[in-house]
Amino acid sequence: MSSKTTSPAHLPRTVWALGFTSLFMDVSSELIHGLLPLFLVVSLGASAAVLGLVEGIAEAAAQIARVFSGWLSDTLQRRKALAVAGYGLAAITKPLFPIASAVWVVAAARFLDRIGKGVRGAPRDALVADVTPPAQRGAAFGLRQSLDTVGATVGPLLAIGLMVLLNDDIRAVLWFAVIPAVISVVILMVFVKEPAATAKEKRVPIKLHEVGALGRFYWFVVAAGAVFTLARFSEAFLVIRAYDLGLALALAPAVIAVMSVLFAISAYPAGRLQDRFGAKPLLVAGLAVLIAADVLLAFGEGLAAVFLGIGLWGLHMGLTQGVLSALVADAAPARLRGTAFGLFGLVTGLATLLASVAAGILWDAVSPEATFLTGAGFAALALLGFLGIRGRKQAA
Repeated sequence: MSSKTTSPAHLPRTVWALGFTSLFMDVSSELIHGLLPLFLVVSLGASAAVLGLVEGIAEAAAQIARVFSGWLSDTLQRRKALAVAGYGLAAITKPLFPIASAVWVVAAARFLDRIGKGVRGAPRDALVADVTPPAQRGAAFGLRQSLDTVGATVGPLLAIGLMVLLNDDIRAVLWFAVIPAVISVVILMVFVKEPAATAKEKRVPIKLHEVGALGRFYWFVVAAGAVFTLARFSEAFLVIRAYDLGLALALAPAVIAVMSVLFAISAYPAGRLQDRFGAKPLLVAGLAVLIAADVLLAFGEGLAAVFLGIGLWGLHMGLTQGVLSALVADAAPARLRGTAFGLFGLVTGLATLLASVAAGILWDAVSPEATFLTGAGFAALALLGFLGIRGRKQAA
């Protein structure tokens, strides 16, 4: 494969536009997310179990919403309109966080924000696949994921600077999340172009027998991805782990920043490696890295060891998340691509809910170490599952 084929500069402009849309929304979301666990636990008095429930329900809602948005994007053949609706809903919810005075208000805001994420996710990923040649899909998903994660790095760093500037006033800092959210929606509306064929060719709603046409390879990816998700509970627990071990309140967003830096720099190279060598080596490597991260987070002494574990957590995300998206795109025919991403999100969303709730209960009832060791156990199971994946030709 030539360097020209896989160079970022030669990927479709729509992929770049979607990447920058994700970048600015993640600046907004992760500015909030870097502070939200401590806002809930320290400022509002929530327990780890409540934190896990809030995060689990929110992330599960996002993934479950992907089912309906993916189905609608295939049925209506209007990927961009649904993406705009999803990003727009997320932008509208940002002011709810700084005005929240109770846990339930934060939970409601987080729920609506993640619904927006779910509405946009499947149509956006299907649009990336629609505009990208099969031989470039790993690189395209890797690039979009890298730009997304650049935003996830900038957001927490911005939060740290604002916390210092505003004397640890979390509510004041959270207001700044509104600005990049609005920029994200503007980029999407102005610069993302939907393929003419996708915009004109409507089709009848999908029947159950058509979902069955997704095939055994697709459902194997879904099943293995669910086990993978059980190993990766909410990153909120990384924040409170570092805080418990002495991290200053103003520096709490550094947890998300460190994780996101490793995520960002590894996602695009992982996509290119997938195009060349296939998904299996990257998934195996990513799960091995996750196991190492969990062990460090469970037994590491001091913040240096904890941040090494956090960095490895981000590396495993970079090695696997874009790869999984490309696998789903590879496994599904074009006419069912949005539905395929949606169903994948449904299953992994339920797994996210179980993982985060279980993590919070283990944290309160046993110990933080038990939470991370349980995650390592599920990662080992997922590793065995992905060892069974065999390559297949790109879907049409």
